[in-house]
Parts: sequence; C-alpha cells; structure tokens
Amino acid sequence: MEMKRRLFALGLAATLSLSLLSGCGTKPSTPSDTGSSGNDSAGGKVYYLNFKPEQDAQWQELADLYTEETGVEVTVLTAASGSYETTLKSEMAKTDAPTLFQVNGPVGLAAWKDYCYDLTGSDIASQLTSEEFALMDGDKMAGIGYVIETYGIIYNKALLEQAGYSADDIKSFADLKKVAEDITARKDELGFSAFTSAGMDGSSDWRFKTHLANLPIYYEYKADGISSTDAIKGTYLDNYRQIWDLYINNATCEPTLLSTKTGDDAVAEFVTNKAVFYQNGTWAYNDVAELGDDNLGMLPIYIGVDGEEKQGLCTGTENYWCVNAKASEADIQATLDFMNWCVTSEVGTTAMCGGEGAMPSGQPGMGFVIPFQGNLESSNPLVNIGNQYVADGYEPVSWNFATMPSEEWKNGVGSALTTYAADQTDANWDAVVTAFVDGWAAEAAAVNG
Repeated sequence: MEMKRRLFALGLAATLSLSLLSGCGTKPSTPSDTGSSGNDSAGGKVYYLNFKPEQDAQWQELADLYTEETGVEVTVLTAASGSYETTLKSEMAKTDAPTLFQVNGPVGLAAWKDYCYDLTGSDIASQLTSEEFALMDGDKMAGIGYVIETYGIIYNKALLEQAGYSADDIKSFADLKKVAEDITARKDELGFSAFTSAGMDGSSDWRFKTHLANLPIYYEYKADGISSTDAIKGTYLDNYRQIWDLYINNATCEPTLLSTKTGDDAVAEFVTNKAVFYQNGTWAYNDVAELGDDNLGMLPIYIGVDGEEKQGLCTGTENYWCVNAKASEADIQATLDFMNWCVTSEVGTTAMCGGEGAMPSGQPGMGFVIPFQGNLESSNPLVNIGNQYVADGYEPVSWNFATMPSEEWKNGVGSALTTYAADQTDANWDAVVTAFVDGWAAEAAAVNG
C-alpha cells in the first residue's frame, strides 16, 4: 500500500508502511549465512545496556543463547524504568562501559553523539527496510531503530459490550466522553469503571507526561507544518486537559490518589475486569494477554481535534541502538555481530518478533515489529489491530517524543499534572501550561546551549 499522506515526524515516515507492519515474509537467515560465528570478533565481548525493563528476561535468555552458539560473552544490564539516562551516564564512566546502548532520537543523540560508532556500511545497516530508520549525525549513521511500536487505548471488549457499547460507537472524543461518563454513572450497577488508574508513580507517569503529551504536540506540528521546535505554543493544550480530565474523573480511584498509583496497579485493574479502558501499547500485550486475544481491542487516543475521526493509533519508535565508539575494536566487532545475529538469525528474530512460547525456554518473545528484512508476522493481536487501522486508511499519529527537550521537561509536566489531578482548578491547569510551554523553551535553550 502506498502511503500518500504526509507524516510530521523525525525520520519515521517509513514506520507506517503496511508491508513492514504486517511482516515482510522474508525468510530469516541463519548464523552461517551472516558470518556471525564469533570468528570476526575474537577476544571481543558485548555489554548491552537495555532500555526496556519489560523485555529483560528475553534479553538475558537471548544473550545466553548467543554465547552458547558463538562463545562470545554477552552481558545485559537493564536499567530501571525511568532511570536509563542516569544509568547510562554512570556505566559509561566505568572501565568496562556498555558496548551497545540506546538513545531516543535527535535530542538523546546530542548528548551521546561522540560515543556513537558510525554504522554506515555495517551488516545490520544493510538489513534495514528503509534508511528512514537510521538516526543520522550529519553523514554518520549514529544509531539504528530496532523496534516499531504502537499505542492507544486498550479496551476489554466484553466489558464494553456489557456496558452496552462497541468500538463502533467510539469514533471521536465526544463519543469516548459519552461512553466513559455513562459507565461512571452506572459503575455500581455494572461493577467496573471506565478507565484504569492514571498512576503518576515513576512506573506509570510516562504514559501521560510523554505518551499522552505526544497528542497535542503531534497536532501542533501538523497544523504548523513542522517536525520540531524550540518553542512549543501549546495550541492544543485545552484538548490535553479534556482527555486528562476524562481519564482521572472516570477511573477506578479518586484523582487525589494518583501520585502513588503504579503501572502494576493499572495492569491489575485491567486484567481483573475492574476497568474497560487502559492506555498503553503493543509492548504491554504479555501483561494483559490473560484476558484472551479475542477480548482485546485498541482505540485511538481522541482529544477532540477536528478531523480526528480519520486518526489512527500512535506508531513510531524512540529506541535507537548505538555502538560505543570508544570501546575496543574487538568489542565493537563483537557487538556488531551480535546485533546482526539478533535481526537475521532464526533464534534472534523469533525472540524479538515472537509471542507466546516463542523463546526456547517457553517464555513469550518480545513481540516486536522490527524494521529489518527478517521481520516476522506478529502473533501480538495489538500489533495486528494497528496494522488494520493502516490498511483501512486511518492516519497514524507519529511519535514526537524525540523532540521533547529533556527528561526534566517531562518531569515538570508530570508534576504539574499530578498537582492538577488532586485539585482541578484553572490555576493549577495554568501551571501545567506553564510547565509545558515555558518549560519547553527553557529546557530547549539549556540543551542547545
């Protein structure tokens, strides 16, 4: 399918090609095809600082499998949620620093570009389905995106039906508001709430200070025909407020409790049928799979913008692999070989793309869509829902996280959202706007120097 529409993202246009999202069908090569036998990296080792806590077990197993097959030592350290940048700074200062790490895009790259080995001409670069997934620093290929993900509002079909609705009834923010508020009015009778808790603990707040905040940024960029800015205007912050209000006032708990609610709380509420709607993404499938594939759906995050009935799910990446240029030549080669094996070998691609029971140990695979020729058709129903939105002609919402000026900016927005949730005054919302707009300008100026 040829995508005619223009997407306002940083290097993510090809993210949304249907052929990639539905699996390219290319037979993955075996290690003997790729030369990843460890011979080219004699004496080298790999140290991967993993960004994704939810895939730690899979990466540990994959590292062991690679070592068994090649004899090359692979160490995986997974940073705690929300602490990756701090952990990276600490680990990079050590003698045995990570040989493989990641950045979230251009803003993250600015801090680490001197540590990024040029991946131009590497085996893994040749496996990319599009150069759009290469993170460039001038002519240098500083990073390579390794996973494409999608998020929206995951919902429980059975509960939604029990409330008297289906997904066909929700095509806009006005529709979502009507359904959510009706469920709230009848929650004692129904026995469940509309939304899971919008926890603002560090394990959960990224869903709102980053993922939900992407929506007003996306629409502002789209309206202004830009892909980044040093001075966000906040054109759509009233829309941000109304979706946030809907989440926190139609949920499983009182808004005053959100500061202590965790990501695990939201998952537990969803899988025990305490709520219909749960904002999260394809990566959360293993957490909610017990509800049954046929019972899981995902809706776009509507915020009340004109034309949103044509909006799809949020699809993109903020996960770029980078190789430490300051590592030894042997370690660099070992790392390049490991990366290539992960995306070309049958073991690697099955681990990265597979679902239930995909790992040799029997644990689930990572469930990724990977932007490489070895991508496999997904067994993750949430991924396939995203594919269907694209096939049906809905315009995916691009990820603009990489243009957020800093982690401090996100934290400022998150803190203001939490204060507002506990006391929903106009003055407290003005503080959210200040954190969003003035905070953006200040952090962008500090980063740019």
